[in-house]
Amino acid sequence: MPTIEVRTAGQQMAAILGLTGSPIGVRLLAPGQPQPEGALPLRQHRYCQALMKARRGQSVTLDAEGLSCPAAAAAFGFKPLPEGLATGKGLVGFGIVVEASVGAAMFAGMPRLEPGRVGSVHLFPLDVGRDQPDVVIVEDEVEKLMWIGLAYLNAIGGRRLTGSTAILQATCVDSTIMPLLEHRLNYGYGCYGCREATDLAPGEAVLGFPGPLLPAVLSTLEFLGGKAIANSRAKKPWKALAGAEAGA
Repeated sequence: MPTIEVRTAGQQMAAILGLTGSPIGVRLLAPGQPQPEGALPLRQHRYCQALMKARRGQSVTLDAEGLSCPAAAAAFGFKPLPEGLATGKGLVGFGIVVEASVGAAMFAGMPRLEPGRVGSVHLFPLDVGRDQPDVVIVEDEVEKLMWIGLAYLNAIGGRRLTGSTAILQATCVDSTIMPLLEHRLNYGYGCYGCREATDLAPGEAVLGFPGPLLPAVLSTLEFLGGKAIANSRAKKPWKALAGAEAGA
């Protein structure tokens, strides 16, 4: 998509759904690739925190030195997964799992990029974006994400959607790497880490889909915005039922 179309797509998506922040564009930059102009290199940040900043209007980058979350660093191929996490013992220490074997299985099934593929990650608010995103991520209330899921379902011909998550690495793996590697939308409930480390609200969740599908998703959102979204949010049948019960 040309620059103005990317920016306009982000603005229109936010307007149609009433998003509380910007949709987020994610670009995986190869080693040695020039850093985007105007992007702030982050230090000592988790990936979910970089997403939070992009949602709130900042263009930022993260590399192996700046990414402080060891699990996300392993997912992007920056560093090996520490033994404490790979064995699951670290998750026992966090109080996330009862048995270390459960944590080990969660990490064993973690999709990850091969080492050396990515030099840094660029995250930016889509509504002021200048670059084509590899992945689009949206963090917001579940009802708003539902409409994105329906728009995506329309774009792929009605095939049922499948969400995959370990309730772990909801932003880096579930919403970024899986859409990239599997060429599909993925959604989840969030995770311990992103809820602890960011302003993600209790009623909010996260999804990601491949950037090349942004035009098709936006086109269907515009269609849904013409009737279905407004009708659903008006809740007329519920209000009629509530009124009848109150009268009785």
